[in-house]
Amino acid sequence: MSQQTIRQQARAAARDMAQRRRRERAERDRRLEDLAVLVLTAIGERDVAVAAAEQRAGAALREMIEVEGLNLSEAVAWCDERVSLREATRLRRLVEGGDPASSDAPAAVTSGDASGDAGAAQAPR
Repeated sequence: MSQQTIRQQARAAARDMAQRRRRERAERDRRLEDLAVLVLTAIGERDVAVAAAEQRAGAALREMIEVEGLNLSEAVAWCDERVSLREATRLRRLVEGGDPASSDAPAAVTSGDASGDAGAAQAPR
């Protein structure tokens, strides 16, 4: 076998290997992109579910206080103290259209929910 033939075969083998690696990297990138979409979708769904649950909890706390006449400490006690005063305050503010930045929920999810008509029906303080 001549030197030229050996070089040509080596170049062809190197090109094939490089092409195979590029194809494998591209396939891996597609798989990773698909997995990242799954992760971000699940996180987004979780954030929406948490925001909705916090809205319901805040509305119930507000009703306990405004309709039933409890103070915040009493409302927390009725909840078997599974929510702290600080958390109860945050949940109430979330429903009352308070500062969304004080919420632990993402601003993008909270701002749409908290800025709706919840503040319109709010009684003056």
